[in-house]
Amino acid sequence: MTLVGWLQIILILAAVVAFAVPLGAYMGRVFAGERTILSPVLDPVERGFYRASGIDPAREQGWLAYTLAMLAFNAAGFALLYAILRAQGVLPLNPQGFSGLSPHLAFNTAVSFVTNTNWQSYGGETTMSLFSQMAGLTVQNFLSAATGIALAVALVRAFARSGAQTVGNFFTDMTRATLYVLLPLAIVTGLAQVAMGTPQTLNASATVETLEGQPQTLALGPVASQIAIKQLGTNGGGFYNANATHPYENPSPLSNALTIWQMLVVSVALVFAFGRLVGDRRQAVAILSVMGLLLLSATTVCYWAEAAGTPVLSAAGIDPAGGNMEGKEVRFGLAASAFFASVTTGLSDGAVNAMHGSFTPIGGMVPMVLIMLGEILPGGVGSGLYGILVIAIISVFVAGLMVGRTPEYLGKKIEAKEMKMAVLAILILPAAILGFSAVSAVLPVALSGLGNAGPHGLSEIYYAYASAAGNNGSAFGGLSANAPWWNTTLGLAMLLGRFAYIVPMMAIAGSLVAKTRLAPSAGTFPTHGPLFVGLLAGIILILGGLQFFPALALGPIAEQVQMLAGRTF
Repeated sequence: MTLVGWLQIILILAAVVAFAVPLGAYMGRVFAGERTILSPVLDPVERGFYRASGIDPAREQGWLAYTLAMLAFNAAGFALLYAILRAQGVLPLNPQGFSGLSPHLAFNTAVSFVTNTNWQSYGGETTMSLFSQMAGLTVQNFLSAATGIALAVALVRAFARSGAQTVGNFFTDMTRATLYVLLPLAIVTGLAQVAMGTPQTLNASATVETLEGQPQTLALGPVASQIAIKQLGTNGGGFYNANATHPYENPSPLSNALTIWQMLVVSVALVFAFGRLVGDRRQAVAILSVMGLLLLSATTVCYWAEAAGTPVLSAAGIDPAGGNMEGKEVRFGLAASAFFASVTTGLSDGAVNAMHGSFTPIGGMVPMVLIMLGEILPGGVGSGLYGILVIAIISVFVAGLMVGRTPEYLGKKIEAKEMKMAVLAILILPAAILGFSAVSAVLPVALSGLGNAGPHGLSEIYYAYASAAGNNGSAFGGLSANAPWWNTTLGLAMLLGRFAYIVPMMAIAGSLVAKTRLAPSAGTFPTHGPLFVGLLAGIILILGGLQFFPALALGPIAEQVQMLAGRTF
């Protein structure tokens, strides 16, 4: 590890926080229904959408109506995207002449983009027409991200309101998230990416002459517009199969820094918006402290593991001073690769600028663990915030047990119903990951897709289902997932990880919003100080350890022991 490497990481984080503070204040005003700097331009557009769709933005919904509206909207989005993918061979803007996708691949891809997972069992430039990329995938990049933001805002309102029955209007929140937050940021950062060399064209390809004097066809398309929202919305699905390792998606170290900034800024800003909406900015600082502490710790472990290199490569005569550069881009280096890997899995993004399957066993375990912890550090846009708030509810319950008081969080008593729903929500991830992994580890039709044997092959299985259930989308590249078993089961894991978690979370919101918000008293456990920060971080690590340590011991930890002994499979 080097000082220059750490300076890169610190400068990017500083740039994120510097922009996230005013962005969070702006988002707080947007979702409070207040006027903003963009209101004169966007208010007429927003009202036009409501008139065209027959929505009354002032008519709020209870938690069940809000949830059902969200489910219906996403079901319609899935059906439309599935139809586009199956029929792309006869749709316009298909200069490559690609045919429609198979039923199982179309199912997997449609579920993937609707759930904000963006797992890709296909190569974008060799499978998707320009129409599918723009009208199908990019549209869902906006809508799935806006859905996550809307759900987080609904839960925050449940804490902020006292004795109410409604948590907002799903269609209003989703429209404002798209129109006021995601779209302006995507336009500005998309133009910045074009300036850095990312293509934005309706030409499908260009033919160039190589240094050897031979012609080569380069895949092109409307790349920058998709990449901007791919990162801002923590979607992660690349225009190209190689994702952010491709020189057109991520041309330079500067574009790499912009990409990491894009991934983090909206999720971090949402935490500041949370503090503004509940009327206590100290709560936002406490939550963000936990996120930052654990994310930096994960980055340190990953960076250290990759900088240490491997005994096998050293024995082969490769200079160990360069660390483990297998699967990494020289133009980014170890620090930016390790930080990118930690950020993309601490979020539910899934973009990659290095191949996680080529990391050292411990280095590759870091992104896997970050997904297994629930991707709340800082998590996907919206999903990270409501995910860590659910764990905060569990944390204050544990604190209440220790001191013998009824637990409270943000003035709301945490009682049996909230705890049952919180426990149900956090069981979804391990059930989906470990359940599907157990079956796939013994089923021949699943094992035929593995590219490696032994602990690394087991890690490929764990990572795939963790990525799907965690709505991440990254992968260990040795797994050939474009097959009926993998496409179907990974799609089911994505649905469970997204919607089976949301329903109990929204039930918590419905219960909390009806409760009277209590004023702090002398016996109230403070949730804005170092004690709560330590408790919340501890609960996150304990839950992850209890749920997944035995599985990790058989996968990356066993592989690390074998690597240090000089053994490979």
